[in-house]
Amino acid sequence: MSPNKDNYKWLALSCTTLGTLLSSLNANTLMVALPVISRDLHSSLATIMWTMMIYMLSMTILVPSIGRVADMIGRKKLYVIGFAVFACSSLLCGIVSSGGQLVAARFIQSIGGALMLATSTAIVADAFPPSQLGFALGIILMVFSVGSAIGPIVGGLLASWNWRWIFFFNFPLGIIGTIWAWAQLKEIVKLPEGQRFDWSGTMLFTVSLSMILVALSFGDGVGWLSPLIIGGIIGGILMMGAFIYVENRVEQPMLDPVLFKQRHLAAAYACNLLNGIARGAVPFLMVFFFQVIWSIPPLQTAFMLVPFALAMMISAPISGRLSDKYGSPGLSTLGLTVAAAGVLGLTQLEFDSRMGVIILCMVLTGLGSGLFFSPNSNAIMQAVPPQRRGIAAATRTMLNNAGSLISMAIGLALISSSMSSEAMQALLTHTQVGSEGIVISSFLDGLRRTFWLSFFICLGAVATSLLRSPGKAVHQTGTQMQDNPVPERP
Repeated sequence: MSPNKDNYKWLALSCTTLGTLLSSLNANTLMVALPVISRDLHSSLATIMWTMMIYMLSMTILVPSIGRVADMIGRKKLYVIGFAVFACSSLLCGIVSSGGQLVAARFIQSIGGALMLATSTAIVADAFPPSQLGFALGIILMVFSVGSAIGPIVGGLLASWNWRWIFFFNFPLGIIGTIWAWAQLKEIVKLPEGQRFDWSGTMLFTVSLSMILVALSFGDGVGWLSPLIIGGIIGGILMMGAFIYVENRVEQPMLDPVLFKQRHLAAAYACNLLNGIARGAVPFLMVFFFQVIWSIPPLQTAFMLVPFALAMMISAPISGRLSDKYGSPGLSTLGLTVAAAGVLGLTQLEFDSRMGVIILCMVLTGLGSGLFFSPNSNAIMQAVPPQRRGIAAATRTMLNNAGSLISMAIGLALISSSMSSEAMQALLTHTQVGSEGIVISSFLDGLRRTFWLSFFICLGAVATSLLRSPGKAVHQTGTQMQDNPVPERP
């Protein structure tokens, strides 16, 4: 690698890690500020909850189509635009005067976040050689973990002063990130000419995934047997079937079915989804445990989640570097197994559980997640040609986010029967500490059932990971070829 290109890879990584840090902080700082925002803006619980849900829902839905666009026109343009949109919409979030305005501003912010998230992994994969890609992806996950760990703490401190600064502090950093990305990023992959955007497939995918995720996210509040929820899930599944039918017949699909027809890549994607479903709700549910069972205030609860994020932060770059040297499948399987052991420990939660044991279980879950994510992402990015890294990375992100949303929906459904609707609302907005309005025994039973289900899904992910071929799975740029690599489209 030439000195100029060697320098560029670190510049590209600096751009993407800054975006990752801001995105992670933004998602986590807001959680502990919801009660303050609700009181200040005189907004209903539903409106305030939408400020959280709209961001993750729209990010999950938009990322795949943006990834496809990135493979058509380049990564840099979209990443720089995303950073600028994120920065300006953060300022907009800070000056709103009503809950409805905040939801709208958060939606705009999610567009900027989706533009960055859909392109950042592809930018790093373009810049780094296969022998260092796992380490670079591990660095990104490490930075994400830092944001997850300190986000609630920073949010609590800023909310105690003025909640608007949760958004205002994003603005100068976002402007710096926009200028830095515009000045340093390059388009180093030659993309095919004459590409067309798949409008029919994109519309079907967007509507179907929106219906499914919205129904799953709000099923507990509206009622799982509600015609709206049942109709949303069934309608979304039917439209997803239509989407698959269309994508197998168009010349240039939005989400190429070929990505799921190669065993190694399909298994990596399936593991990504299963891991999201199994692990996504763990920190979320532990917040409930700490506040309900142990009566720990929200800001102190944020500190209780630090071991989980810290373990992920430490293990991610190490496992990424090891995957560069020894290959990804074994490390991914090991990570899923370690995470399963941590979740298994959480199935034994009791009122008098020891703090040390709970922290150990959370450390194991975070450690396993870090061990899994970097090698698995490395395997996905090295199994596709450079011209298709945008959609490959975006699909990985979409499946992980969708898994996390499904995980939280399952967790809420299993524990909601143990508490009144008022207690559930108070917990979701962190205004209640303690067990008022909650049947403790039923609440703990619901938590344990959720963690048992998560454990068995983890085992399913382990079994799926074992289907992959051992060793490295490198596309044409590497020295070792995978079995049946994903072909390039003409």
